[in-house]
This record gives sequence, C-alpha cells and structure tokens, in this order.
Amino acid sequence: MHKQDAILHNISLKPYNTFGIDVKAKNFIAVSSLKELKEVFLLKEYPTKFILGGGSNMLLTKDVDDLVVNINLKGKEIISESGNTTLVKVKAGENWHEFVLWALSQNLGGVENLSLIPGNVGTAPIQNIGAYGVELKDVFYSCEALNTKTLEVKPFFKEECNFGYRDSYFKRNKGEYIITSVTFKLTNTDHKLNISYGAIEAELKNKKVTHPTITDISNAVISIRKSKLPDPKELGNSGSFFKNPIINKSQFENLLATNPMMPHYVVSANEIKIPAGWLIEQCGFKGKRFGDAGVHKNQALVIVNYGNASGKELWELALSIQQSVKEKFNINIEPEVNIY
Repeated sequence: MHKQDAILHNISLKPYNTFGIDVKAKNFIAVSSLKELKEVFLLKEYPTKFILGGGSNMLLTKDVDDLVVNINLKGKEIISESGNTTLVKVKAGENWHEFVLWALSQNLGGVENLSLIPGNVGTAPIQNIGAYGVELKDVFYSCEALNTKTLEVKPFFKEECNFGYRDSYFKRNKGEYIITSVTFKLTNTDHKLNISYGAIEAELKNKKVTHPTITDISNAVISIRKSKLPDPKELGNSGSFFKNPIINKSQFENLLATNPMMPHYVVSANEIKIPAGWLIEQCGFKGKRFGDAGVHKNQALVIVNYGNASGKELWELALSIQQSVKEKFNINIEPEVNIY
C-alpha cells in the first residue's frame, strides 16, 4: 500500500480528542506498525507532522494543517519474569486503562492506582502521568522511541527520561522522538500496596475491604474518579487541566496567615504543593458555566465542554482562571494539557 493512498483529507478530529472539539485535519493518517510510521516520515510532501495518540491531553483551538499521524500500534507481551517482578512490553497505541485492567487480570501490580486515566500508553511517559500517590516513573523500566530525524529506534531507560512532576525528557524536547512502546516493571507477588491517599483508605473502608488486593485498590480508584471526574464520552474533558503549583515556604506561610484552611503537601524543606483545584474553587469557578465551556461541579481542576464549545472558548476560560488565581493568591498555575 502506498502511504500516499492511505492519507485522508478534511477529517473531523472530534472522535480523536477527549474534549470533543470539532476541528478539521487537512490531512490524516493512522499508522499501526513501526514500518508504516517510518514510511510516513519519508513523505516529503508533508514536511511537518502532528502526532496524535489518545487525544486525552490536548486542547485543539484551531484546524490542523500539518499531516496528523494517529499512533495506532497495538500489542502487549510479557518479556521476562525474575523473582517477584515481571517485565511487560506494551505498544504505544494501547488504551491506558485497558492495559491496567489487563495487568490486574494477570495479577501484575504497580499500576492499579493509575486506573481510569484517559489516554494511550505511548503518551503516558511524556506527562509522567500520576494519581493517588503513584507516578508512571514508579513502574517504568524503559521505552523505545523513534527519532523523527534519523528514523532510528532508540531505547530510553528510566534515568535518561528525566522524569519530573508531569514532566519528562520527551515533554521538554517535543517532536524529537515518538514513543513506540513502553516496558513496565510490575510485581507478580508480594505487591506493594499504596493506599496512603486518604480517599483510597476511606473508599476501602466504605466497601468493607480489610485486606485489599490490587484489584480492590483499582476498584476504589475507579469509584473515586467516577464520583469526581466526568466521563469524556459523556462530557468532553481532559481530566486535570492544571498542574498543582509548588511554591516556596515563605510564600506559603504568608498565604496560610490569611487562608488557615489552605490544603497543602510538603514536597521538600522549602517547597509546598498547593492543590490547584482548591485555588480555582476559592476564585468562584467551580460549577460555573460560560456558554458550552465550564468548570466541573465536582472538581474545579476539570474544564469541560458541555457540547459545542470551541477550543478557543475553553482556552479563554482557562486563561481567565489563571488570571484570577494570580490576582487572588499571586500563584501561577500552569496547564497540564497541551494547547494547540
């Protein structure tokens, strides 16, 4: 098949992004193998490419003129087992939550706290996704990534990925590499359970679970997420829109004097993390709606599309939230979502 023949034109990207934004891709192609992906990068007629995974971490504010390349590589395999750890290699186009459920079905632990996070496996390391006390880097062994210039596939081990809070080498060097597969280091016995997040403990208690398994933890996380976060299939959203800001201790102490109820987490001796959702709620945005753009009623961190909001309208709402938080608390909150 000539790659040229597989390119579709003027395709709506509404089904390909969790905000459900109806923008057009001038040119679109889905690739399901490494060979096809390399062939696409050899197409000289389309010098710039727009890489699209699960579309769960982007806000599209305009039509895309570049060639949109939808990464659809599929497959999961157990590579090796040693002691209580199992290495599992997962292709980039696999749905993240479906991979988590598969791991649980194999009694493989480590990803249960990351249940129900939208998106695909290939984009998970870019953001170093995290939830309920666990981050992707905690279970990451390595990944393979295609160099978009040389078309060589390079393995990246954990240290080379420079993982930070919702950050990585790949995020800081956008467009240089495309992740084609991720290898996870999971436990097959003696699972180390992470139930330190209060909400998980409360949910397990609520379900009368006294000796939780990894599946119990996953079910608890799913219940919590469903109660707080809207399903993108029903209400367009991208999960948490903003990162939780980290401020220095003296600024925190000043704010605490006037906001004694401010929730916070100690990151280091001089760094304190403040929940962005709380800041946004204090500015009065929780549950507010502006046309079809709005802030979710249960979780102020989530910006939602009630139907036909444009990406521009959602971005304008995000900017006014940023400005309001800056004016009230002198804190900059940054988007976790990529804006195009």
